Amino acid sequence: MKKIDRFTIENVGEGLIAAADEMFISWGRTSQSTIIYEVLDYAAGLTDVKANLIAQANGVTGFLGTITYSVKSVIEKYGYYNLLPGDIILTNDPYNGSGTHLCDVSAVMPIFYENKIIAFAANKGHWNEIGGKSLGSWSTNSTEIYQEGLQFPIIKIYEQGRLNTAVRDLIEANVRTPEMTLGDLFAQTASLKVAEKRVIDLCKRYGKAVVIQSIKKLLEDGEKLAKQEIKKLPHGEFEADSYIDTESNGIEDVYIKVKVTITDDEFVIDLTGSGSQVPAPINCTKYGAYSAARVIYRAILYPHAANEGNEGFYKLLKLIVPEGTVFSAVRPAPVSCNWEAFSHLTDIVAKALAPYIPDRLTAGHFLSIVGTIVGGIDDKTKQPFILCEPQAGGWGAGVNKDGENGLVAIDDGETFIIPAEVAETKYPIIVEQYALNTVSGAGEFRGGYGLIRDYRILNSIAELTTIASKYRIPPWGINDGKEGSNNKVQVHSKNKIIEKPTFSNYPLKKGDLIRFITAGGGGYGNPLSRNPKNVLDDVLNKYITIEEAKKIYGVIIEKVKGEIIINQNKTNVLRGRIKKC
Repeated sequence: MKKIDRFTIENVGEGLIAAADEMFISWGRTSQSTIIYEVLDYAAGLTDVKANLIAQANGVTGFLGTITYSVKSVIEKYGYYNLLPGDIILTNDPYNGSGTHLCDVSAVMPIFYENKIIAFAANKGHWNEIGGKSLGSWSTNSTEIYQEGLQFPIIKIYEQGRLNTAVRDLIEANVRTPEMTLGDLFAQTASLKVAEKRVIDLCKRYGKAVVIQSIKKLLEDGEKLAKQEIKKLPHGEFEADSYIDTESNGIEDVYIKVKVTITDDEFVIDLTGSGSQVPAPINCTKYGAYSAARVIYRAILYPHAANEGNEGFYKLLKLIVPEGTVFSAVRPAPVSCNWEAFSHLTDIVAKALAPYIPDRLTAGHFLSIVGTIVGGIDDKTKQPFILCEPQAGGWGAGVNKDGENGLVAIDDGETFIIPAEVAETKYPIIVEQYALNTVSGAGEFRGGYGLIRDYRILNSIAELTTIASKYRIPPWGINDGKEGSNNKVQVHSKNKIIEKPTFSNYPLKKGDLIRFITAGGGGYGNPLSRNPKNVLDDVLNKYITIEEAKKIYGVIIEKVKGEIIINQNKTNVLRGRIKKC
């Protein structure tokens, strides 16, 4: 084959990314549930014929890492000869490629050109209802996966373009919101066809041979980029440990540990020694661990990779995880809240490396997405309502910056929380407060602030399901930076306040208030080294008080003729460093 010029390779690469982006946008604009079109709790991508990731859209980072394994599971079950044009396969099996929990459904479509598979389109998103014992399907107190909803064992929902009505009917009969769930299914599968059309258009424009050769070159470029970037990292072995502290099912904190080994050719994450899987839904399977490893690996190595952010880029990553741990649960362990194990995997890798690569990693962040379901039977419509969303919180400070306020956690990527106006329109609640939680890790650069969000129940009855870690073990600081604050959830009912990290189908009545308080991130550097002007800004913005400025940062701030200023006579200021007089 003749050599392809660099411009054509880049054009093909950008065309593949555009196809993934259009798949992503199409699904979001045609879905029926707020978890998709408001929260954007989904992801989309393309693989080559061997299931190598070749392009991805923005979306949930935890889903993007599983695309490769979802496609592999389809190939392993059907082979290439049992896949035909128009076939679309569903899988949500956490133990066989899909990798997360049952609400997160993957759809895979082989893309044919000239009667041969040239690529796969794949997407994965959170269905608001998929059956199971609890409203909203994911549960914080399940003890086995069979309680968590319908399982799709890599089955065809479309066969040669024809809807498998038996599967459709099965879904309809087993979910509490059939119209919404089926609407999301049809939006999800239709978006695959958009990507299919764009990939076929690329083949028609450049020729199949050129597209295939360009994909091969892009994978090679991805590996070259990874080898280039890994040389910039400190080499050696780095260790960290922590605990997962959700209190789900009364389980004691689960010990987790990691050893990261970096050489010129490998980035190895070894989870040996971490606690065993537990009878609570905080486990993830090995495919979830693979995805989490990809998320933190890319964040450290080169988060800006576009065309090169493909399977070749991940070739240097190795994961060691013995079977049966909280990171590699085996059937029938529950995995409804798998994001807890997933998130903590990324966190302990970051904790091990952050002191050595402060230009690439910040201090610890609120981490747990504080997954939330508020649901019930609407008094007016007599139909189920299910508010399902993540919460946002504070991120850690870095070597030259304060942490970000009110962002979603690392495994949620490009997601959002439901806007107050939408929540009040769609559900029988009032959002009474949406504010910053101005308690975070002090430091030369302080941690970002978490959020406080109040939901007042307007329905006669409702229920709350939510789970949070970092309840007793706050986000960690770096280089003498202080720890952040904690995630917690409160239920205010008349004169009683109940505060816990985890609630399971907790009954609510009209007038009850739910308060979500998410953690502030860890600090970076000694608080006494904080620039007094930054301390003054925090006081003027009412993030901290004048008393806290003195107590925490050693900066004396006073009101002089009604103006708040730094008292230079009582505080020596030299190159941003503070010395108490």
